[in-house]
Amino acid sequence: MAVKADCHLHTHHSADTDTPMEAMIERAIELSLDTVCFTEHNDFGFPESYELPGKVWELNADSYLYELLEMREKYKDKIRVLFGVEIGLQPQYMRENAIFAKAHEYDFIIGSTHLVDGKDPYYAESFDGQNDDEIYRKYFEETLVNLKKNSNYDVAGHLDYVVRYGKNKDRDYSYEKYKDVIDEILRTLIDKGKGLELNTGGLKSGLKDLHPSKDILKRYRELGGEIITIGSDAHKPENIGEYFDRACETLKDCGFNYYSVYEKRVAEFRKL
Repeated sequence: MAVKADCHLHTHHSADTDTPMEAMIERAIELSLDTVCFTEHNDFGFPESYELPGKVWELNADSYLYELLEMREKYKDKIRVLFGVEIGLQPQYMRENAIFAKAHEYDFIIGSTHLVDGKDPYYAESFDGQNDDEIYRKYFEETLVNLKKNSNYDVAGHLDYVVRYGKNKDRDYSYEKYKDVIDEILRTLIDKGKGLELNTGGLKSGLKDLHPSKDILKRYRELGGEIITIGSDAHKPENIGEYFDRACETLKDCGFNYYSVYEKRVAEFRKL
C-alpha cells in the first residue's frame, strides 16, 4: 500500500463509536502504516436524535488528548500518532468553533458539513417531501457558506458526504448537476490556502465512488488545487486504510503526484 498515513479516524472519544484508541493503533501497525491522525468529532448544536442526545457530539478534548499522549509515548517506536479533530461547521457556531480550535495545539483540523437545514441526513425522515437533487444542492450551498465563513480548518472533509444518505444514493448524482456551486467551493478552498480530503468511507456505504467523486477531484486539480489528505473515516479497526490503493490510483488519474499529512497545522507532501 503506497499510502502510509490514515488521517481520518474515530475512537470512543467520538459519539458514534466505542472503539478503543489502542485497538485502532495496533491495527494500523499491522497494516504497516507509519502515521495515524485521530480526528474526533466536535459538533456544536448538533440536533437531538432518538439514539443520541445532541450534547454527546461536543468533544472532551482534554480527556482525548490525555489518552492520545499516552498512546503516542507507548507506540513512539512503531508509529506516529497525530492529534486531530473533525469540526462540524455551521455559520451560527463560527465563534465557538474558532475558540475550540485554538484551545489546544491540534496537528490537523477537518472542517465538515454534517447537517442540511439543521438536520442530520443519516435519518431518512429528515428529508421527507424533498428529492435527492434538492437535498444535495442545499448541502453544497450550506457547505460553501460554512467554508467561507470559517477559517480555522485545514481541509474540507468528505465533500459530497450527503450522497451516502440520499434515497437513491449516487445513482443519479454527478458533479455536472452541481458544478456551479462545487466550483465555487473548490475556488474558495484554493483561495484560502485550504485543502480537500479524499475520504474512502463512502464506499462501505454502498457508493460507487470516493468522497469527493473523481470528477470533483479532477476539477480541483484543474483549478490549481494541490493539497489532498487521505482518510478512511474508520470507526472500527477493520476499516482503517480501507480502499487506499484505489484512492492512490484515483489521485494519480486525476493528475496528483502527492498527498498531504498535517503536523502542527503544516502540510507535509508525500509522493503517491
